[in-house]
Amino acid sequence: MRHFGHLAPDIRKTLFHKEPVEFTADSPARTLAAALGATLYSPATRPRLAADVLKQAARGVTSMVLCLEDSIGDGDVAAGEENLVRQLGLLDEAADRGEDLPLLFVRVREPAQMPDLVRRMGPAVRRLSGFVLPKFTAESGQLFLEALALAESACGRRLFAMPVLESPQLLHLESRAATLAGIARTVEAHRDRVLALRLGVTDFCSAYGLRRAPDMTAYDVQIVASVIADVVNVLGRADGTGFTITGPVWEYFRLHERMFKPQLRRSPFLGQAEELRTTLIEHDMDGLLREIELDRANGLTGKTCIHPSHVAPVHALSVVSHEEYSDATDILRPERDDGGVLRSAYTNKMNEVKPHRAWAERTLLRAEAFGVAREDIGFVELLTASLQPA
Repeated sequence: MRHFGHLAPDIRKTLFHKEPVEFTADSPARTLAAALGATLYSPATRPRLAADVLKQAARGVTSMVLCLEDSIGDGDVAAGEENLVRQLGLLDEAADRGEDLPLLFVRVREPAQMPDLVRRMGPAVRRLSGFVLPKFTAESGQLFLEALALAESACGRRLFAMPVLESPQLLHLESRAATLAGIARTVEAHRDRVLALRLGVTDFCSAYGLRRAPDMTAYDVQIVASVIADVVNVLGRADGTGFTITGPVWEYFRLHERMFKPQLRRSPFLGQAEELRTTLIEHDMDGLLREIELDRANGLTGKTCIHPSHVAPVHALSVVSHEEYSDATDILRPERDDGGVLRSAYTNKMNEVKPHRAWAERTLLRAEAFGVAREDIGFVELLTASLQPA
C-alpha cells in the first residue's frame, strides 16, 4: 500500500515531485508510525464491516481501528467480538484474492480480550497489525502489554500496541506528572511493541463537561492544550527517547464527499482552488484544517478520524511541500554536519543546521510516507485530486 496509491499514475505524476513510497504491514515500525495518517475508526458491530474496510482502502485509507470499546454499547461486546472474528475472516479471503487492505487494529476493552480474539481469529490473524489499548496508565498498561505479549506468542507474529492516553489521572493537574512518568516507564519497557501513542481528547473534555464547537480546535480548549503540551514534552522528544503521538479526533462531519461532487465534475482539479477553499470553510471544515496544522506544529503526527470525509484533508495536509523538502535536504547534506547557518533556497528564511536537524529528519520521514508536492502544488490541489470521482 501507499498513500495516494488510489490515484491514477498520471495524476500522481502531476501532483508529486517525489511520490510516496510503498509499505506493507511488515515494514519497520518507524515507517508504519509515520505512515498511519488518518486512522479511521469503525464500530466492530457493523454488519458489512469487511465490505466497509475494502471500500475505504480503495479510497485511500491506510489504517483503520475496529472498535470494541466506546463506540459500541456495553451489551454489544460479545456480538461485536463474534462479528469482528467473522469479518476478519472475510477480509483474509479478500486479501488472498489480491484486494488491498489497510493496516488493521482492534480497540479492546480488557487485556484478556487480546489473546482470546487472536485464538478465535485463527489464520486470519495474519491480517491484524495490532491492538489499541484504552485508558492507558502505568498500572493498566502493564496488564495490557503483558496480554499483548501472550497474544503475540499465540499467533506467532508481530502485533503492535497503540495506547490511548485519556485517563482522568493524566488530565488532573495534581496527578499528571506522576501519571506521565509512569506511562513513560511502561512504554519504554515495551518500546518494540509500541507503534504510536494516541490522545483521547474527547475523554479529557468529558471530565469537565466540555465539548469544543466546530469552529474551535483542541488547542483553543486550554485545559486540553495543556495536557497535549505535557504529553509531547515527556513522550514526544526528538532525542531518540520519544514516540510517535497522533492527533486528537475531530468530532464533526456535516461535510460529506458528495458535497464536492458537482463542482469536481465541472472543471479540471488544478483550476478550482478558490472555489474549493470557500466550500471547505462554509461547511465547517475550517476548524479541522486549522487543527491538523496545529497538530503538526505541536509535534503530533497523523490523526484519529471517525468519518471518511476527514481522511482526504488529513492526508493532503500531510504531504511535504516542495519548500519544506528543499530546506530539509539542505540541512541534512553531509557537508553541513559541522553546523552553521544558511539561507533557504527559497530565500525567505534562515536554516540553522544543528537546531533544525531533528525537524529535517522528521520532515524527510514524512516525505517518504506522504510524498513531496511539486513546486506549484498545494493542499487544495492535493485534496481536490483525492476526491475526484473514480
